[in-house]
Amino acid sequence: MEALTEVKKSKASKKRYSIISGSDFWSSSDEDEGVQPHEKAIAAGQPNPAYCVRNIEQHAFGRREIEIAEQEMPGIMALRARAKDDKPLKDAKVVGCTHINAQTAVLIETLAALGATVRWAACNIYSTQNEVAAALAHAGYAIFAWRGESEEAFWWCIDQCCTPTATWTPNMILDDGGDATHLMLKKHAAAFKHIKGIVEESVTGVHRLYQLSKAGKLCVPAMNVNDSVTKTKFDNLYSCRTDLMFGGKQSVVCGYGEVGKGCCQALKALGCVVYVTEIDPICALQAAMDGFRVVKLNEGVVTREHMERMKNGCVVCNMGHSNTEVDVHALRTPDLLWERVRSQVLDIINDWIMYWM
Repeated sequence: MEALTEVKKSKASKKRYSIISGSDFWSSSDEDEGVQPHEKAIAAGQPNPAYCVRNIEQHAFGRREIEIAEQEMPGIMALRARAKDDKPLKDAKVVGCTHINAQTAVLIETLAALGATVRWAACNIYSTQNEVAAALAHAGYAIFAWRGESEEAFWWCIDQCCTPTATWTPNMILDDGGDATHLMLKKHAAAFKHIKGIVEESVTGVHRLYQLSKAGKLCVPAMNVNDSVTKTKFDNLYSCRTDLMFGGKQSVVCGYGEVGKGCCQALKALGCVVYVTEIDPICALQAAMDGFRVVKLNEGVVTREHMERMKNGCVVCNMGHSNTEVDVHALRTPDLLWERVRSQVLDIINDWIMYWM
């Protein structure tokens, strides 16, 4: 299967298409086993490095992941653009302890753009995207995380973020699970008094905060993000499904044969608004009876002209026999620059962007 997504850039910038083919979209390496990265740093005489990730050379791949995530997070990107000049988070020194993936990277870079200084560790030893962590570290952020951390490494990474230094005294905590709050209160009680606020986004972490509050140990304001409407009704329900959120997206399936029926059912289950094009009146009637809206499509199915008129963020997939249903050949022109993103994924750069799956 292959896919094509369009993303809007500024007028001065170029647009890119990513050609995606195959099923392995997760980069992994043999480096996940063996010596922990922090052990290498300590052995090299750097017990307090500026960052500690699995492999900094993976930063280019991670940057691509972050750029893709930015296109699916228009709200936070709009906030970044609107407030970056005002620096509302100036003097904020944020300890972050969350999952480190492309979406979190967008948050981290937004906090920094708004004036905050951040140091970040992972809240889970298995969930870190090593390439994204490398991209953040390469961009100058203090990131301490890698996939496959040992328990000792897990707490070492968090401690690297919480430990006060001559230039670093954290005053805010963004937590997922309460581990950063727990470690700072237990190991750095004096520095904990400088904390102006805690943001907690998980049930586990909120429960731990309530325990601290009942014991009279929670001496700073804490925000329960987990119980917010947007978290409970949207993030918890829809964001746990796929990396690209399908809920509410409008999709068009060309053809309502057996494969088309399966595609429609899958998209509908993901929350898409599904339209169907079909030249066979019987199949078209079946689509209507199944609850899908039947619409007309021009000849040629999907050509470059159609792609240029598609909305930003469009994904084009071919489930047919070959690439004749989607005119991929029309994209192979001198005005388009093709770049390798990862295995079986290419970026096509011009004045518009798509992902071809």
